[in-house]
Amino acid sequence: MGKEGRVFVRGLTSQTYGLGEFRQQQLAVERVRDDSVVVDDAKVGHSGDSEKSRTWWRVGPGDEDFLTQTIQVHFVELPPESSNHGHGHQNEAAFYILEGRGYEIHDDQRYDWKKDDLVFVHTDSVHRHFNPYGETATALVVKAKSTWMFMGLWQQGRSGPVEREAEFGPREEWANIWTPGVLDRKKVIGVEDTKWETTPLGNVRVMSSPESTDARIFSIDAFELDVPAGSRSGKYWKMADEVLYILEGGGYALQWEVEAEIAEKYYARVALEPTRHEITKGDTLYVPQNHICQLFAADGTPLRVLSAQNRVFKHLGYDTVHFLEDAPEYTSATA
Repeated sequence: MGKEGRVFVRGLTSQTYGLGEFRQQQLAVERVRDDSVVVDDAKVGHSGDSEKSRTWWRVGPGDEDFLTQTIQVHFVELPPESSNHGHGHQNEAAFYILEGRGYEIHDDQRYDWKKDDLVFVHTDSVHRHFNPYGETATALVVKAKSTWMFMGLWQQGRSGPVEREAEFGPREEWANIWTPGVLDRKKVIGVEDTKWETTPLGNVRVMSSPESTDARIFSIDAFELDVPAGSRSGKYWKMADEVLYILEGGGYALQWEVEAEIAEKYYARVALEPTRHEITKGDTLYVPQNHICQLFAADGTPLRVLSAQNRVFKHLGYDTVHFLEDAPEYTSATA
């Protein structure tokens, strides 16, 4: 949240061509945030909350201290028998249901959801969220909103008449310019729509990826990772930054900074010592751009995390994850 209002896109200005100081400022910020961190209470520049519903932010472009704007994180809470206000925006969003059940009205159609589902607010959607049941419903929301802002896709707000209506003709179908076939894709991905697989990273349940062509989202990749008690994930290196939400268990993460040596070409130089980050249920852990990361389940119980990443990195040529060490479960399965 900025001093003058909500920040949609954070600027970057420098007197020099090298931008290393900005990266070092980012890397100096605490990467684990818990329930005590509310960077924005949604009272300024937001339009979704009703008298009963509640929205609060944990990661966003206006944060001080600043982590990232490639992916944003907030929470939505609907008490029993409540709803929030409907509104529309061009950017997508992915709602992971942490508890409860309910339904959405998106573009005048109903979509029901329950705990552990991933629900998509698709591009150019007018949407509203309802909880008609007797228990509270809470969702973790991840989105790449700043990507739309960078690209000038700003047409958003509450339902209402067009300004300067006399200057425009009759309604046309907006979906005429959407990707062909998008309306046939799923708006809700449930546990029953996915499967657990043993990968170099560990036991993974993919909910959204470029290969998930039945999911109606194009900007957020999401999966769950389950690390057995006393075990560890694969040790992985990628360019994209990432937010991990701790669903169950606890432990720690090791992260190694990767520096660029610019010689006759780019070379990667990996830090000799990692930073260590303690994590427990309800925390978010941030993994910065161009880092190596490994997770450890260290509290005697399995560690289950939700990973979210901005897919645009894959379209920029960074679609590979390099494993320096495989998860023990994958090594055993392929032995």
